Amino acid sequence: MTNWTSRTCAANGVDIHYLRTGDDKPALIALHGLTGSGACWTPFARALEDGYDVIMPSARGHGASSAPSGGYLYCDLADDVIGFIDALGLTAPILLGHSMGGMTAAVVASEMGTAIRSVILADPTFLAPERQREVYRSDVAEQHRRLLARDKDEALAEARRRHPHRSSELLDLIIDARLRTEIGAFEVLTPPNPDYRELVEAIAVPSLLVIGDNGVVSVETARELQGLNQHLRYEVIANAGHGLPYDKPDEFAAAVRSFLATEIA
Repeated sequence: MTNWTSRTCAANGVDIHYLRTGDDKPALIALHGLTGSGACWTPFARALEDGYDVIMPSARGHGASSAPSGGYLYCDLADDVIGFIDALGLTAPILLGHSMGGMTAAVVASEMGTAIRSVILADPTFLAPERQREVYRSDVAEQHRRLLARDKDEALAEARRRHPHRSSELLDLIIDARLRTEIGAFEVLTPPNPDYRELVEAIAVPSLLVIGDNGVVSVETARELQGLNQHLRYEVIANAGHGLPYDKPDEFAAAVRSFLATEIA
């Protein structure tokens, strides 16, 4: 990480903080999930930086990015990313997103067409309407509010108990990101989400959907989406849930590398 840069740029009226591995290589923008930050992609970026300029922005209300009082729906997050791409002067970047970042990436790719080089969706929040309402009515925001009142060491100790297989570095990055996530960011859970079938149909570039065998997006849904778009293929990582970039980092990085080597050569 010694040569990486840490900067902030103005995009869509928000100050977006980002990390960047740099060098004259294909740009790969990695979008994190709710309560994450750009820094949570550090291990992944380390695995990919030999071949790609990995750019890791923190979404509004997350990490060191600014936190406006509102504007946290997917359309807002997507506009931030489009503004970010423009502000950095990136030409045909690769777009990758996990969870909330995956849905955001799908919205961006559906709007930008071939101005995006390719898109990788890691178990995006492609939820049925009923499930969206369940999540919105749940106490996830209240759980986060309680977490914000806790000591970092206490939160970290609990995370280690819950995820003993994750590296200490990654757990520290995840907890730090959670403690820096504004409660307003949970506005993104407000139904309805964009229609993910329409988004996937509109993507005009090579696309990879990476899912676990126990995540949000089922194999059945992945097959259905593949049938809607000839540019899309999917890969299932065994023994993985929604946190697949964290829980299966080597397999996830290998899937991304393989896809980019074959589709973007």
